[in-house]
Amino acid sequence: MFTYRNQNPYNRHIDDCVVRAISTLTNRSWKEVFDELSDLASEDGYMFDNVIFVEDYLDDRYPRECHYSKTVGEFAREYPVGKYAVTMNGHITAIVDGNIIDTFDPSNRIMRCAWRIE
Repeated sequence: MFTYRNQNPYNRHIDDCVVRAISTLTNRSWKEVFDELSDLASEDGYMFDNVIFVEDYLDDRYPRECHYSKTVGEFAREYPVGKYAVTMNGHITAIVDGNIIDTFDPSNRIMRCAWRIE
């Protein structure tokens, strides 16, 4: 299942999927997550939407499991309980209790990895 939600406080449709997903999954404001990621990324000289930065950020906080041949929709159906940050080529989305929460439906995209947010 897919639910449209845009955590961006200005309702902008921009490349802020990392901020939107983490905000959704951690119940923190978009601005709070934006500020945290900006500060951390600048310490290492990354943009906070860089895949290396995103995966390191998530790995430092949450357990990871990878499913390189599964679609996001399949993962959501197979994991109907819990909160997950799910990456795919060029995007990250939030899944909460089997529901994909994003500004578009990435159900048919092949996922890379998932982190269980506790």
